[in-house]
Amino acid sequence: QVQLVESGGGSVQVGGSLRLSCAASGFTSSTYYMGWFRQAPGKEREGVAAADLDGSILYGNPAKGRFTVSKDNAKNTLFLQMNSLKPEDTAMYYCAADPRRRSGNWLSASGYFYWGQGTQVTVSS
Repeated sequence: QVQLVESGGGSVQVGGSLRLSCAASGFTSSTYYMGWFRQAPGKEREGVAAADLDGSILYGNPAKGRFTVSKDNAKNTLFLQMNSLKPEDTAMYYCAADPRRRSGNWLSASGYFYWGQGTQVTVSS
């Protein structure tokens, strides 16, 4: 049974940092495409970053230059290091995974079948 559990969210001030974790179980993370997404109230789910099987990372525009994705295959965990946080980064952050590349757009939510429950990130000024 595939399960994704996010953690590490919280409330920070502008300019602060958070490190999100996505613990995967029921599959080997090195064989699944994985990604981070976020969704703010009233907005569509947005791709933050996506990891390919070879370790390549694609960052969405909000993440470029501030966020870093890493993957520990030994621990079956995907990380999202977020620095220089802004109020517009406030959202629920989700981890996603899929054994197949369902979409040519790595950052499309439709490209992933398995999702975690999310972890809330709130950035205040």
